[in-house]
Amino acid sequence: MGKIFCIMGKSSSGKDSLFHMLEQDYPDMKEIVLYTTRPIRTGEIDGVTYHYVDDETYYRMKEENQIVEARSYHTEHGIWTYFTSSLEIDLENNDYLQINTLEGYQKLKDYFGTENVVPIYVEVKDDGIRLQRALTRERNEEHPKYQELCRRFLADQMDFSEEKLTSVGITKKDRFLNHDFMACLQTIEEKINEHRSLTKANKQYHL
Repeated sequence: MGKIFCIMGKSSSGKDSLFHMLEQDYPDMKEIVLYTTRPIRTGEIDGVTYHYVDDETYYRMKEENQIVEARSYHTEHGIWTYFTSSLEIDLENNDYLQINTLEGYQKLKDYFGTENVVPIYVEVKDDGIRLQRALTRERNEEHPKYQELCRRFLADQMDFSEEKLTSVGITKKDRFLNHDFMACLQTIEEKINEHRSLTKANKQYHL
C-alpha cells in the first residue's frame, strides 16, 4: 500500500517551494492535484497548479461521491472551495505528494487510514518573515488582493493553532522548521525515505 505525504503549513511558510523541490527529487511519486472554484491566478496552470472548476461541477462531483475532502472559504470575492477527488488516488500502485490543510489531512486519514497518510508540517516561527514573503508575492500579481492576503494571514492563526495541531495528531516529529530551506528539505526527505523504505520492506515480506 502506498503513502500520501501531506504537506501543511501557514501561508508563506515555504511549503509550496518545498513541495516543488520534493517533486523534483521524487519524480516517481504522484501529485494529487486539488480542485478549486477560485479564479486562476497569474502564472498558474490549469490541471497543474489546481483543477479549476465552477460551482456546478463541484456540486455534481459531490453528488457522485467523488470528493474525499473539501473546505470552503468566505473571501472578499465570494466563496472559494478547494477539494480532493478520489479519482486522483490509487494507493495500490503509487505514493503521493499533496499540499493540504489540517482538516483535509484529517479527512484523508479518515478515508484512507492513518497508517497511509504521513503528515509534514512546515513552520516559520517569526510571523514577520511570513508576512514579508506574502507581501512580496502579492505585489507580483497583476491585480494584487491585499485584503485577501490579510484575511488569509489572520485566519492561519486559528486554522493552525496549537490546539488544532494537537487535535489531528501532529507531533514534534511531524514538524519541520523552515529557517534554512535546504536543511529543512533534507530533514523532510529523511522522513519520506524512512517511510518509503518501510513500505518497500513490507511489500517484499508479503511476496
